[in-house]
Amino acid sequence: MTRLRWPALAGLVLIALGAAPSTHPAAADAPAPGSFATLVDEYYAALFAWDPNQATYAGIHDYDDKLADLSEANYTRRAATLRKQHERLRDLRTGKLTEAEAIDGEALDHAIRAELLEIESVRDWKRNPVIYLGKPAEAIDLLMKRSFAPPADRLKAVIGRLRAAPPVLAAMKANVGAPPKEFADLGVIVAKGSVGFFRTDLPAWAKSAAGKDEKLLAEFTAANAAVIDSFESAVRWLDKDLLPKANGKYAIGAKAFMKKLEAEEMLDIPLDKLLAIGEANLKRDQEAFVATARKIDPKRTPAEVLATLNEDHPKPEDLVGATRGTIERTRKFLIDKKIVTLPSEVRPTIAETPAFMRTGGFASMDTPGAYETKATEAFYYVTPPEKEWEARRKNEHMRQFNRTGMDIITIHEAFPGHYLQFLYAKQYPTKVRKLYFCGTNAEGWAHYAEQMAVEEGYGDGDPKVRLAQLNEALLRDCRYVVGIKLHTEGWTVEQGKRFFVEQGYIEPETAFQEARRGTYNPTYLYYTLGKLQIYKLRGDVQKAKGAAFNLQAFHDQFVRQGALPIKLIRRIMLPGDTGPTL
Repeated sequence: MTRLRWPALAGLVLIALGAAPSTHPAAADAPAPGSFATLVDEYYAALFAWDPNQATYAGIHDYDDKLADLSEANYTRRAATLRKQHERLRDLRTGKLTEAEAIDGEALDHAIRAELLEIESVRDWKRNPVIYLGKPAEAIDLLMKRSFAPPADRLKAVIGRLRAAPPVLAAMKANVGAPPKEFADLGVIVAKGSVGFFRTDLPAWAKSAAGKDEKLLAEFTAANAAVIDSFESAVRWLDKDLLPKANGKYAIGAKAFMKKLEAEEMLDIPLDKLLAIGEANLKRDQEAFVATARKIDPKRTPAEVLATLNEDHPKPEDLVGATRGTIERTRKFLIDKKIVTLPSEVRPTIAETPAFMRTGGFASMDTPGAYETKATEAFYYVTPPEKEWEARRKNEHMRQFNRTGMDIITIHEAFPGHYLQFLYAKQYPTKVRKLYFCGTNAEGWAHYAEQMAVEEGYGDGDPKVRLAQLNEALLRDCRYVVGIKLHTEGWTVEQGKRFFVEQGYIEPETAFQEARRGTYNPTYLYYTLGKLQIYKLRGDVQKAKGAAFNLQAFHDQFVRQGALPIKLIRRIMLPGDTGPTL
């Protein structure tokens, strides 16, 4: 997953990587009125006021005691603000901009259109309770785990967010009508996980943060009690009111699906061609998987070979420790093989995924924003099975963390995937590039890293390592196809699950989680799509440079640009190029 701290919001949080160095710049540094830089400042100031969580992610702490107003009236105001900013941007783009501003302007144009599409057409805020249920715990978790200010100061901000939490849940009850059952089911999981967070995790931290300040702790306790009551009420509402009428459709339809890809990923490939590309890549990876399995054991079927690999996994209680052991191996490989320059010695902290974030993902990376000046903590989350699950389901879940495959997961999440890419965030050349997020870039890079690392020698040619990498590739290939089928061809979650099992050799429990994810994350094809775009870009750069091409130099240049759509990265790395991204 991406630096996607909140898996259920994949595709909805459009910009979440950083922020302006200050929302109140000194007059001497202020850009000229009416300039492109002014619009950029105003766009992000409005974004952070609209969603304070994004400001905190970014390293901007002016909004740390606030939560988003998710009332219908405020969604309407947000759309109006975006339309006004879009008009101003359109006027500026017809004038004289530098090349860097032109690229940033195109990125902002797509960001605005993507958010308007979400608010006005897809409208998940009217059908997905998780958007509301995840916001409070997510916002407070950000204040707890990063030491950007003294604990008591952060606790005061936590109290502000606690007081703002009940209105968020009230907005959910007012806005969400008849959601898809899949969304309501996830809502129950997130709501119950949040109750545990506010009952147990947060009070323990708050007691430590308050120290001897009994008045501050009492203020926290009163505010937190109201939030617990609100979440317990939300659980009852979900069970008794929402679930019985959860008969909505999750499919957004072919038209919205393609508009979403165009706005978020700058993709202009027709749907039939897009599907054909994904199916062809799935077939290639399946053939490679079968051939690799034969090298390991020609007497067994590919599924049987994979099963022997998957059975070698840590116990749930050892998952964090086993993941920690993968960090140094993958990092050392990058240095020894001169794959990409490492800009920092800091390692991520390995931890279990917080309970309120467990909506189907297995691993994720949460890094500090580009403008965070004090807190350097990055969190590599891994998700253990739930304690109440039956033994069979727990075992199926843990097979995803087989010991060979865990290195591939760490390549994706940490070195040289998400963690390394975002270690470069402070070096991104413009404000927009510090702030912009595109799935085909961030997820495409991390998925590209898996295959590239094995091709460059990770595992020393061990076919088991190659099989583990192909297993991850098949998972992403299936996401590509299933996402399209769920949203444009009427597929059910059960059909999606069966596709993952039969075509991707995926465990049934994982297959269900993956298919269900596709209902709320329609365009999760961006993993494979982005990987293919990066390979094409690499090939085109190599062709242009000839004998002067250097893989490390290519990777260094790529990760220094920010998570822009690959179409814009091509303009930067291949000046004057007008070729397709695929």
